[in-house]
Amino acid sequence: MLAAERRNIILEKVYENKKVIVSELSRALEVSEETIRRDLEKLEEDGHVIKSYGGAVLNEHSSIEIPFNVRWKANPSGKQKIAELVSRQIEEGDHIFLDASTTAVFIAKHIKQKRRITIITNSIENLLELSNVPDLEVISTGGVLKAGTMSLSGKKTGDSISAYNADKVFFSCKGIDLGKGIADGNDETAGVKQAMIESAAKVYLAVDSTKFGKSAFARICDLSAVDVVITDKRPEEEWMELFDKEGIACIYE
Repeated sequence: MLAAERRNIILEKVYENKKVIVSELSRALEVSEETIRRDLEKLEEDGHVIKSYGGAVLNEHSSIEIPFNVRWKANPSGKQKIAELVSRQIEEGDHIFLDASTTAVFIAKHIKQKRRITIITNSIENLLELSNVPDLEVISTGGVLKAGTMSLSGKKTGDSISAYNADKVFFSCKGIDLGKGIADGNDETAGVKQAMIESAAKVYLAVDSTKFGKSAFARICDLSAVDVVITDKRPEEEWMELFDKEGIACIYE
């Protein structure tokens, strides 16, 4: 197994369990503990983890973009449920923005049966997923391809988004915090989502339950900018009270 493959496996375990133990990884991956320590040192240099005695913990406040293949495996059942709920909100004739989140790819899979829908997206995965669906019009934002993220970003992406007036935007995030609002891992990703929000008539936050109570580096917007929150399970009462106060609909079943 190549070192890069091994580190991706370690990353998956870190993001799933929030921590890893050197001895357990050594046995599971059939390499020496010294090799695992070097892998963790590299992941720490890249900003993904913080080394601790006997292992490492997830760096919750990192601005580093998580590789797409790692994000894809996080809470797939929750994202599947969100996608089913989102598909019910999309009507024939809608023009929608879909961001480059893994949740959006689940959404793309669920809207293939729709007719006369226009999707504007900066996601390579969304473009591939919808490339052979004749009843849908799919528009790429263009932009610079970010290695490992399967997303397009940059000035061209923002300019392209601003050229459209969409009916709805469906976006996700890295964290949603009661006081700090909605945030993502870095400025580029947050900037693309801000542009989509500004160019859409109705704003939907499609976020799985693991993101509630989490903060992230780059702020996207206040909760008040969102019209509807779609998630995989009922949020705790403090969230429901805030949504009611802000006039935000919350769909979870």
